[in-house]
Amino acid sequence: MSLPPLSLYLHTPWCVQKCPYCDFNSHEGSIDSQGYLAKLKQDFLQDLPKIEDRTITTIFIGGGTPSLLSAEFYQDWFHFLRQHVDLADDCEITLEANPGTAEAGNFCGYREAGINRLSLGVQSFANEQLNTLGRIHSANEAQQAFAMARAAGFERINIDLMFALPNQTVAQALADLEQAFALNPEHISWYQLTIEPNTAFYRHPPELPDDELSSDIWLAGMDALANHGYQQYEISAYAKAGEASRHNLAYWTFADYLGIGAGAHGKLTMRDGSIWRSQKTRTPSNYLAAMPQTMGKWTQVAQADLPFEIMLNVLRLKSGIQHSPIPLPNWAEDTLNMLRKQGLVHPNRLQLTEHGWPYYNDIVGQFIAD
Repeated sequence: MSLPPLSLYLHTPWCVQKCPYCDFNSHEGSIDSQGYLAKLKQDFLQDLPKIEDRTITTIFIGGGTPSLLSAEFYQDWFHFLRQHVDLADDCEITLEANPGTAEAGNFCGYREAGINRLSLGVQSFANEQLNTLGRIHSANEAQQAFAMARAAGFERINIDLMFALPNQTVAQALADLEQAFALNPEHISWYQLTIEPNTAFYRHPPELPDDELSSDIWLAGMDALANHGYQQYEISAYAKAGEASRHNLAYWTFADYLGIGAGAHGKLTMRDGSIWRSQKTRTPSNYLAAMPQTMGKWTQVAQADLPFEIMLNVLRLKSGIQHSPIPLPNWAEDTLNMLRKQGLVHPNRLQLTEHGWPYYNDIVGQFIAD
C-alpha cells in the first residue's frame, strides 16, 4: 500500500524556567547535552527498522527550549541522521528558539547544520505581559533575536504570539500584532492563552478577558492579520502565500511522523494498513538512564478511535482535505452526513464550512466512538 509522507519530531526537554501557563514536557535543571545526544542516536536506531527505506520530508525540533543546545550539538545530530536515512532535497527543518537564549553565533551554526526555519517564542511584545507569563526575554530582546536570525540567513521565520492575556484589551492585543508585522515574518502563530491542568496558572489563575472580550480580540486580530497578507490556514496559524509550516501541515493532514527524545510522540502507518502511536519516556533523567528498548512504547490505534483522530487533525485546516486517508466506518460516515445536512461540513470535502468553523470542538467530539 502507499504510505503517507514521513516527518521527524525531535524533543528537547529542558528550559531555563517553567512558564506558568506551560503544560509541555519541559524541565528546569542542568543539561547533559552529550549524554542526550548519545541517547537520541540510540532512540532513532531503535525505531529505524520501522520506517524501512522511507524518506524524511520535514523535521521539527521542539521543546522545552531547543535553542539551549549548541550549534555543534545539532551539527553532530544531522551528520548522524544523514548517515542512516534519506532527507528530501527540500526537507523543511524547523527549530523552536527562545529569544532569551538567542545568540548570533548559534543562529549561524544552526543554519550551517541545515536548519532552515525558525520559530521564535515571543508570546508578547509588552514587557509587563512577558513578566506575567514568566518569559525570560524582553520585547527588545525578541526584536534583536529576529534581526540576528535574519542576519544568519533564515528566510523563513515564525513568530509565536498569544492573545487574551491577563487584563489584555483589544488595543493591546493589536499592538502586539503590529510589532510583529513590523518585523515582517513569513508566519505568525496567534493563539489564545488557555489555562491547562498541572500548571502554575491552574493553581493560581490570573484574571483573563471574558469570552466576549476574547472573541472581540480574536475577530479584530484576524482582520489585522488578513489586512497584512497573512492567510489563516489553520485554527491558530497564519502565513504569507506559500509560507505555511510544512511540518505542521503533515500533522494536520494525518501524515506519519517519528518521535525521538524524552516525551516525544510519534505516529506510523504500517504496510498492512495498521496505525501505531509511540510515546517515549518522559522525564530527562529516566530517558537518559533507559536502555534503547525501554525508551518508549508503541501501541496500535484501535479502529474505533481512528475517526476521532482523523477529524481532530484535518478539520483544523481551513481548506480541509479531499478524502479521509482511510475508509471511515459506517457510524462515522453517518455522523459526517448529518453534519453536512446541518451545513457544518462541506458537502464534498473533509472541511468545516464558515458556519461550522466556530464549532470545531463540538464537531470533532461527534466522532468519539461510544
